[in-house]
Amino acid sequence: MAFILTRSVQLALLLGLGGTAFAAPPKVVTTANADPQCFAPWSSTTKLFQYPAKKGPYRVALANGYIANTWRIQMIKTAKAYAAQPDVAAKLKEYKVVSTGEDVAAQIAAINNFIDSGFDAIVVNAQNPAAFKPVIKRANDAGVVLVAFDNILDTEEAINVNVDQKGLGTYWGQWLIKNVPNGGKVLEVRGVSGTSVDRDRHDGIQQALKASGKKWETIEVIGKWDDPTSQKVTADAIAVHKKFDAITAQGGDTGVVQAMLDAKHPMVPFAGETENGFRKFCAKYAGQGLKCASGGTGPAQVAVAIKVAIAALEGKVLPQSIKLPLSTVEEPGFKDGTNFYATQSDNFFVGNAFPSCGINFTAQEIMGQSESNK
Repeated sequence: MAFILTRSVQLALLLGLGGTAFAAPPKVVTTANADPQCFAPWSSTTKLFQYPAKKGPYRVALANGYIANTWRIQMIKTAKAYAAQPDVAAKLKEYKVVSTGEDVAAQIAAINNFIDSGFDAIVVNAQNPAAFKPVIKRANDAGVVLVAFDNILDTEEAINVNVDQKGLGTYWGQWLIKNVPNGGKVLEVRGVSGTSVDRDRHDGIQQALKASGKKWETIEVIGKWDDPTSQKVTADAIAVHKKFDAITAQGGDTGVVQAMLDAKHPMVPFAGETENGFRKFCAKYAGQGLKCASGGTGPAQVAVAIKVAIAALEGKVLPQSIKLPLSTVEEPGFKDGTNFYATQSDNFFVGNAFPSCGINFTAQEIMGQSESNK
């Protein structure tokens, strides 16, 4: 049986529920960056994007992958705290969070579901930098703003928001070179395998050590940026190798130091992340040899990603790749009440603010949120 569609029905089908027939990917433009202080381009050659302006309020989703560590939990809570701020909430019709674990296919399916459900923008902490090409195309074809942050995407077809993760690894490696002058055996506690952050930080560390001309032996273990996991793999490494001359860890650093204490391993130079517990240890045991460099980026970069997504939906011009500043402190610069908090929980990351974007959070704002899907 043949069906003949009237012109009005054809038009209705073209429009669809979300009006995607008139959707468009971002244009590359040469007009001025809407907010160069917050939306700092990655380099002088970074192209500028402009999406067609949409009328708000907007439906925005966060498609997270791995969640089983304190950074990701704090990130989810920070995202919810930011979305709840009155000036942000006024621009949101709906804000939804989903965490899919380490399964890349599940995360891609979640993003596809948000596209099919008519969400205006999706921010993503990607489990794999190279696996999202088809979903990036789907988002652009549907006029959905896609913003990747932290673990970003190997693409110039979506917006990336990040710190220089390889630069952070280089910073750690160069600090170890200065503080372990004769080279030696290094324990490197890595993050979640397959992610861009783990890859880039590792590359930065190893390239710096290699370029030093000193003799280094690196023992790699997988800590997943998680205290209990990092504590266990560090304990196992100490049991096998007995002694390390230095340590570098991408996260889970409080667990790493606890493993050293449990094994009565000598305190050695340690280049690590920005956990409050790690910095407390660095201050407490500095006189016993735990000389530290603590550097990284707070989970509040998710708030910058949401801010970027809303700005894109409003039709503002912004870079395809946005570079955020790192936060670092080194021995003897650890100051209670300034860059760590002795009376507060170990389980949060210090420096959870981006003043250039007007983003700052109190511990109460963050801890009052849940990490559950919502």
